Amino acid sequence: MPTPTTNTELLSLGGWTFRARTSQATAPRLLVLLHGWTGDENSMWIFAKRLSPAYWMIAPRAPHAAEPGGFSWRDMKNAAFGWPTLESLSPAANGLLQLIDNYAASIGVDATQFDVMGFSQGAAMVNLMGMLHPNRIRKMAALAGFVPPGVEELVHKKPLTGKRVFVAHGTQDQMIPLDRAHASLALLEQAGAHVTYYEDQVGHKMGAAGMRALEEYMNG
Repeated sequence: MPTPTTNTELLSLGGWTFRARTSQATAPRLLVLLHGWTGDENSMWIFAKRLSPAYWMIAPRAPHAAEPGGFSWRDMKNAAFGWPTLESLSPAANGLLQLIDNYAASIGVDATQFDVMGFSQGAAMVNLMGMLHPNRIRKMAALAGFVPPGVEELVHKKPLTGKRVFVAHGTQDQMIPLDRAHASLALLEQAGAHVTYYEDQVGHKMGAAGMRALEEYMNG
């Protein structure tokens, strides 16, 4: 199925490749779209079709090649197999924040706070960025994802206090089991987040009802 990248531009900055969709709003809000494992800068636009035109959107390509193709937010050459962890994802999270700041400065958009949405491994990145840089993030949407192991000390500091977080998961997800999603939900709440949680009768994807709930959250 073709990826809906119409009205986006392929760009590069500071070693990163990304797609961007501009906004004609007087004071646009920045939304960062983070793809999952083996995805790329084209993968997330399916979730952005009906979001507010006030959003200036950026969809970066993760920095590491994945097998059998696409890209990953962790470097498997230096990471153990298994769930991506705080340690293995932090370099990409910190590099991504630098990209956001550099790009926002280049286009004159305020990124003092921005919104972030991710799918699968990208959702793990969303959760990690919220824990590491809570003062920078306004809204978080974690789709079919998880909280990466190793964040327990961060959780105890309640970095997400007062933060609105949207979480969606499929009850038939075979890649990231539902019990993993429930455990992640509990960690987000322990970290202080106000979580809007949505379950749909789907696998490792978003159903139509979940998409409507996501759009209501993001556009609200």
